[in-house]
Amino acid sequence: MLVREQLSESSPKCPAGCRNKTMFPPTTELDIPTRSHRDETHFLAVGYALWLFGFLGAHRFYYGKPITGTIWFFTGGLLLIGWIIDLFLMPSLQRRAEGASISGPINHTIAWLLLTFVGVLGIHRFYMGKWITGILFLVTVGLCGVGVLYDFWTLNGQVNQANGAESKV
Repeated sequence: MLVREQLSESSPKCPAGCRNKTMFPPTTELDIPTRSHRDETHFLAVGYALWLFGFLGAHRFYYGKPITGTIWFFTGGLLLIGWIIDLFLMPSLQRRAEGASISGPINHTIAWLLLTFVGVLGIHRFYMGKWITGILFLVTVGLCGVGVLYDFWTLNGQVNQANGAESKV
């Protein structure tokens, strides 16, 4: 989405009666990239839905916080106290995840939902176009859970890498 701004000779950026057309052109297009709703990579509503399972760290993994996600997993959301605090921290977690993510043909949210609910079957890997490891996950039940844990730690980076490679083609 582009925002266009027109500068005229009488604009405050050009003093009244200015004649220097190279310094103050009469019409200039400024292209300011903005993110549309379609470009969002991490949705707040999904974060809150995963927060319901937050004592397992699901929302923290989704928002790219694998270390605290693992701590939440093993401590029950720091004995539910951190889980309750995260209810109020969710918007800032979402903003940080948006800033660190690359939008593209592979949707972060879909990949995360597939990993969270059917990760041991490798469906998220099929979705990202990783057919060989998808079949491997399917046959080995997510490499006996270790592969699923690995993907919880690295899925945001995998999707960013795939979207970055797609945009360069």
